[in-house]
Amino acid sequence: MRGLAFALVLIPLPALAEFFTLKGHGGPIMGIATAPDGRIATASFDNSVGLWSDQKPQWLEGHEAAVNSVAFNGTAIYSAGDDFTLRRWPGGEIVGRHKGKIVDIAASKTHVATASWDGTIGLWPEDGSEPKVLGPTGSGVNAVVFSLDGKELYSAGIDGVLRLWDVARGQEKLRLIEHGFGINELVLNAQDNWIAYGTVDGVTRIRDLSTGEEHDFTLDRRPILALALSPDRSMLAVGDGEGYIMVIDTQNWHVAHDFRATLRGPVWALAFSTDGQNIHAGGIDEAMYSWPISALHDPEQMAAAEPSFLKNPEEMSNGERQFARKCSICHSLTPDGKRRAGPTLYGVFGRKAGTLPGYFYSDTLQDSDIIWNDETINALFDEGPDHYIPGTKMPMQRITQARDRDDLITFLRRATIPEN
Repeated sequence: MRGLAFALVLIPLPALAEFFTLKGHGGPIMGIATAPDGRIATASFDNSVGLWSDQKPQWLEGHEAAVNSVAFNGTAIYSAGDDFTLRRWPGGEIVGRHKGKIVDIAASKTHVATASWDGTIGLWPEDGSEPKVLGPTGSGVNAVVFSLDGKELYSAGIDGVLRLWDVARGQEKLRLIEHGFGINELVLNAQDNWIAYGTVDGVTRIRDLSTGEEHDFTLDRRPILALALSPDRSMLAVGDGEGYIMVIDTQNWHVAHDFRATLRGPVWALAFSTDGQNIHAGGIDEAMYSWPISALHDPEQMAAAEPSFLKNPEEMSNGERQFARKCSICHSLTPDGKRRAGPTLYGVFGRKAGTLPGYFYSDTLQDSDIIWNDETINALFDEGPDHYIPGTKMPMQRITQARDRDDLITFLRRATIPEN
């Protein structure tokens, strides 16, 4: 039945749309895009992009850190993430590079735009000509979206400013909004002349670009992490940090649906199916979930089986708690690795750092002489990865208490023995 469900997304049959999931990633789903032919692309914390056809993935590998955003543009697919790069598929070649993580992509007929936490916007021409950099804006940029003709670009960021840019000149034209908190998400409805934005403090508003009037759909949930507009422009979906999805009827300006989508954790990514009959969502769970719009009155929740980092802490030893909190989102304890962002820790004790086959390590780790044992794992979390191994891809985190480090090492020694 699941294969049939996905086939119905590829061949729109509105009366028969069904709930389905896309499973295979080894980390949270950070971005979702849909193509005119019904294909779905998912960007994940596991450093990969999944390209889904008939519920079967083709893995696009090459990013060296979490992938935050993915977009279709003609025959190409673009992805970008925490490794500061914009890549084009098939092939995965690096099209552009920032000095900070890239969190959003927008595409027009002539350019691809990237929003980066280095405070700039990259404009990468499709014809391969010289790119432009817009900014710096003075703070990280969270979202970008092109006008319908591609001549203008809207951007929003951590400073709470919604800007309009002239693409040809590479200059800021106008500041439409100066919000007191950061703006995370943008959706432009050029045909109906409005733009929607979602913010860190939970504000969801739709602004008329002619009159400046706004429809306010702010609820007591924050932050807003995802926005998506249906193909017929009649529905705007809003995902937040508390795991809810609100669907706004943009014809009559009322909330059509509002439901808890996740068992726990946020909604990080939203997209409508190409036919507009389903809404896709991603979050902490390692799968994309898709509900038919007609069934949102009683939706099945995401993350029906809790990831290890969401288990009840009272049910775990202190060492397992430390692993769940600090390690489990990136590392598995099994031989196959489960497509995590980091290599499996199976058999890690006595292994030279940067040597596990099949994982793309940073040059820093590959060139190190570290052997993983009690002393080196203790030092890793005592000093923090960025100090112990400068240049590593591992996120900055420390375990400050010596007892917690000892308990983690004891747990890892038991859990990573090949016999287990």
